Amino acid sequence: MCRMLEDSDLQDRVFAANELTVLRKDSEFHLERPLKPHGLIATSPASQLSPTELIEMQNDLFNKEKNRQLSLTPRTEKIEVKHVGKTDPGTVFVMNKNISTPYSCAMHLSEWYCRKSILALVDGQPWDMYKPLTKSCEIKFLTFKDDDPGEVNKAYWRSCAMMMGCVIERAFKDEYVVSLVRAPEVPVIAGAFCYDVVLDKRLDEWMPTKENLHSFTKDARALIYKDLPFETLEVEAKVALEIFQHNKYKLDFIEEKASQNPERIVKLHRFGDFIDVSEGPLIPRTSICFQYEVSAVHNLQTQSSLVRRFQGLSLPVHLRVSKVNIAGLPLGVGVGVILVLVFIPI
Repeated sequence: MCRMLEDSDLQDRVFAANELTVLRKDSEFHLERPLKPHGLIATSPASQLSPTELIEMQNDLFNKEKNRQLSLTPRTEKIEVKHVGKTDPGTVFVMNKNISTPYSCAMHLSEWYCRKSILALVDGQPWDMYKPLTKSCEIKFLTFKDDDPGEVNKAYWRSCAMMMGCVIERAFKDEYVVSLVRAPEVPVIAGAFCYDVVLDKRLDEWMPTKENLHSFTKDARALIYKDLPFETLEVEAKVALEIFQHNKYKLDFIEEKASQNPERIVKLHRFGDFIDVSEGPLIPRTSICFQYEVSAVHNLQTQSSLVRRFQGLSLPVHLRVSKVNIAGLPLGVGVGVILVLVFIPI
């Protein structure tokens, strides 16, 4: 016999000099020789904005679109969500369409589901824990300890890469242009996540030191400590293009993603005030990460520019280990997890 629970309006509250410091804080990078002044040509209104103003503009556009979508359904509609997991199977939740999320359902089950669930399967499709449910459906929750944690592992890697993108974009002084390209899909078995970045041409000769990598790692751990939720928003391509009008690499990526579906829908994710293009799904919160290291930077020379591939390693809090060596590799894992520091060109 199934039991029925109602979600009554439950919502988720959820170098133009011999020596020049180029990081915002912590570490200092120095050039050994002077470089000629480098002029940057503005190509759009966003090019004139400071990094802080650009972040505000992006979030204003994101919030405007989010509120617009919410306004399309002013009347609360109820949907039925049936739980098909190993425990409490057959439980039916009466939830709010386009408002309630898998996490809302987990709250009706137990604290265990709230803490351990990383993704949901909604009618068999991987789904973010904080992504609103759009219709009556069946739901199952996924954890790192499942017999087949493949989807969970991929979501974790994507999320770690997005966090690294945020760190790198904001690590350098404002006068240097840092353009995020994309997070390449690296096989989970490779044991690393990556983000491709194009740095200001004045940084072409910069080679990161151990201290620099430690600085990036420190910034990533600050994001983990803040326990920020990952939001998701599906938008028309024109909205995504406006949000990322300042970044030609993201514009190309958005067009690529939009061309893959007739509705030209693009999936955005946000934690804190950082927004990125990501197919998802992602983990629920930054605090799911436990041990996290930005471990290396590789140069990928393309025809048009020098691409830097930042690489990292991480373990989730659910698979925590007691000690990590200076290379960022876990010692005494003891949970059947093997991380290998390798570089895979993609």
